[in-house]
Amino acid sequence: MPYPITDTIELGDDELEWKFIRSSGPGGQNVNKVASAVQLRFRLLENGSLGPVVKNRLRRLAGQKLNEDGSILIFARGERSQEQNRRDALERLTGMIQAALIEPKIRKKTRPTRASKERRIESKKRRGSTKEGRRTRSWD
Repeated sequence: MPYPITDTIELGDDELEWKFIRSSGPGGQNVNKVASAVQLRFRLLENGSLGPVVKNRLRRLAGQKLNEDGSILIFARGERSQEQNRRDALERLTGMIQAALIEPKIRKKTRPTRASKERRIESKKRRGSTKEGRRTRSWD
């Protein structure tokens, strides 16, 4: 079953590896019986639908979630049910990939205008005169 990321990009089952483990936290006795926590591994190197530029951006975005083997590991254990944790892990991966698809804008250097320079100098002079008024004067 393919998982859609955008209209043109989708992840296949062969790129995702699901592992279910017991979760700590709320759930009562159910915690000891059911493996509700989800471990999602996305094999980035085996993906063919993402370009090399997007993969590099995704590596940077993943941070500590990126393993030595080049796969992204996401843990989801916030909910009590396995299905909700599974959905949460997939949504987090989808969001990360969608963020990597957005090309960052290149910053263009700008110079301050003459008016802004004059306003800055004027405010500095005003501040200086305020401080100068606080000084103690000797009346010799």
